[in-house]
Amino acid sequence: MSLLIKNGRIITATDDYIADIFIEGEVVTAIGKNLSVKADQEIDASGMLVMPGGIDPHVHLDMPFMGTFSSDTHETGTRAALHGGTTTVIDFVLQKQGHSLREALNEWNGRADGTAVGDYSFHMAVTDFNEHTKKEIKEMVDEGITSFKTFMAYKGALMIDDSQMTALMQEVKQQGGMVTVHATNGDMIDYLIAKHKSEGKLSPRYHYLSQPEVTEAEASGRFADIANYTGCTAYIVHLTCEGALNAVRNATKRNQHVFVETCIQYLLLDDSYYERDFESAKWVMSPPLRKKKDQDTLWAGINQGLVNIVATDHCPFMWKQKLMGAEDFSKIPNGHPAIENRMELLYSEGVHKKKISLNKYVEITSANPAKIFGMFPRKGTIAPGSDADILIFDPEKKHVLSASTHHMNVDYSAYEGWEINGKVKTVLLRGKIAIDNGECLVPKGYGKFIKRKKVN
Repeated sequence: MSLLIKNGRIITATDDYIADIFIEGEVVTAIGKNLSVKADQEIDASGMLVMPGGIDPHVHLDMPFMGTFSSDTHETGTRAALHGGTTTVIDFVLQKQGHSLREALNEWNGRADGTAVGDYSFHMAVTDFNEHTKKEIKEMVDEGITSFKTFMAYKGALMIDDSQMTALMQEVKQQGGMVTVHATNGDMIDYLIAKHKSEGKLSPRYHYLSQPEVTEAEASGRFADIANYTGCTAYIVHLTCEGALNAVRNATKRNQHVFVETCIQYLLLDDSYYERDFESAKWVMSPPLRKKKDQDTLWAGINQGLVNIVATDHCPFMWKQKLMGAEDFSKIPNGHPAIENRMELLYSEGVHKKKISLNKYVEITSANPAKIFGMFPRKGTIAPGSDADILIFDPEKKHVLSASTHHMNVDYSAYEGWEINGKVKTVLLRGKIAIDNGECLVPKGYGKFIKRKKVN
């Protein structure tokens, strides 16, 4: 099967030109002006932006958390991602304490294999680092899972201490992987949660007040220090604030490079959302939304090259699940739905409002995730030999976001009523039209596991 995309404005992290793209099977085979080739199917992309499919390296699908599960499965979540122009996601496998990494991987493979609609890969979250786990690191890297997530919070469930962090980094470096981190000071947060609860302060606002900026800034600096000592490739997930980004900026003074991801919500939403009575439970996530000055810092950090990726930390819960914390903020499942909205929101609020360039847009949504996580140039660009994961985007189309029209399996939208400039028109996944004018054309199970290359 062959397909020709004609007359589109092709945007990559470095390029901006009008040309045709010829696709045979799953890959791009030729790019040029007025290609004289015969194809089984043609798409006229005149007036459209033609970009690499988005890669979201931070999603939680069908994830067990706080006695429940996130409401999007690998089927519904990857389908919603495709609707929003994201063709590949990286989900998190969570090791249970006292159990092996292999057991956890088998569990997540059982959920994703044969059900995912879009392409996917995995990070491995290490919650119990010991001699047995250490031996499994190489096994995971050989499987194509080269990034290992750690938590500096959630003591007794997910958190590892600094001695485990150091030992893990040393082993991961040796095996050619990277360590990523949820960088918040868990002990301080636990103290503040207990303090607020003892004072009868139980509304969702106190989730936010239990995680002040200093908890993230301190942990980010400590993580960078340990990574600098071990020489391990380091990546901070969902960085939200000025203090944390300054910790990364300080690390550059000793010639250290720490990769940084932020998420779409931290660029667009602020702590005023926690003033909305219990409705503010919709925005209970960790870390919480910050202040407007932090948004300015993050946008600047993107253009300075300090913030490398904009992801989502997509972890949706139905409103009924959020109501588990109606009487106690510490029982509200943490998470925010955005897997479908990221690409359109970032275009509308970033490119359309001239905060970032089109090339930067592709860099932080596709090229950098592919490069950092070992999928480039198979993913993250439009070039001969690359997977034909392509987003055809109408930059002039306006529309309104709403839970009534989105495809995520969650019954509210954090962006209800937002008018967006720019809309996903057509999405190709490995050469096949996956989305066209709001209709999904690929079946459950079409998504493939993407084996990733070593980091070093």
